[in-house]
Amino acid sequence: MSAPPTGAPSGRGPSARSAALRRAADGLARLGLLAFFVLVVGSHFIDVPYWLTWVPFVLSVAVTALVNRRGRGAGCAPGGRPVAVAAPVAGRWKALNSPADRIPSHGTRAYGQAYAIDLVAEPEPGARPGFGWWPLARPNGDFPAFGAPLTAVADATVVRADDRQRDHRARTSWLALGYFFLAEGMIRPLGGARRMIGNHVVLDLGGGTYALYAHVRRGSLTVRPGDRVRAGQTLGACGNSGNSTEPHVHFQLMTTGDPETADGLPFTWHGIGVPRNGEVFEAGAGEAGGTPEAAPAGAGRSASDVSGAA
Repeated sequence: MSAPPTGAPSGRGPSARSAALRRAADGLARLGLLAFFVLVVGSHFIDVPYWLTWVPFVLSVAVTALVNRRGRGAGCAPGGRPVAVAAPVAGRWKALNSPADRIPSHGTRAYGQAYAIDLVAEPEPGARPGFGWWPLARPNGDFPAFGAPLTAVADATVVRADDRQRDHRARTSWLALGYFFLAEGMIRPLGGARRMIGNHVVLDLGGGTYALYAHVRRGSLTVRPGDRVRAGQTLGACGNSGNSTEPHVHFQLMTTGDPETADGLPFTWHGIGVPRNGEVFEAGAGEAGGTPEAAPAGAGRSASDVSGAA
């Protein structure tokens, strides 16, 4: 095993008290959302004031906004530099929801994803199915990302590994996307981080830095908690589980191994930097792997060079 990331201070994660408050707030937000659904259904059988129905929903939104207030997840290596690691995939890929364009990249700091990035496979132009009105949904096998290997970004220890959830069909039509946001988008948060990130694996890179791979293919993980892995080692395969519209890789660095309480950390990939939205890049498995380190000033295009929100 390698030493902790160079310049990455240990103990960056939130204190036990902070983590407990974060969990309590997330629980309260989910409880408010559940109460909203109960009141909506109950209003068809009993006389429930219309305004009262929306109280728990507003409470849920307010608590969520407070927990994920701007300013969280600002941690990084000394000097405001991102942590340099290898890319989690190999081959030709396209970046989406990149922190090189806006922060938080996914519109929220929940689950430690302030600096997260999504990747879809583009082995050649047009290889990935388009978006439109028909078909309503597509089988995952139509997407080149489905089943693509996920590799360790550095020497690390596996702390979480879950691949029991199913891979649902891709939501690649306007009607399916509406269902995704209005139905799944309202219900999945009730299940917490696990139902949002789907099948996943978390690596402890050392020095208070953890790497999360989300939406992993069901039954594909080749590692289990406690395993030691080397940079470039295959961990599993890209899937379409959890809160996902199509097979893709969701990758992020964070301050703890638990996404429920983690803050996000900025990263940069060896030889690549941080690709912008829509940018196509080539990656080699375990490229410049080994020990994660704080990226030197001016190396690549780092998340700390940009600002904004998604």
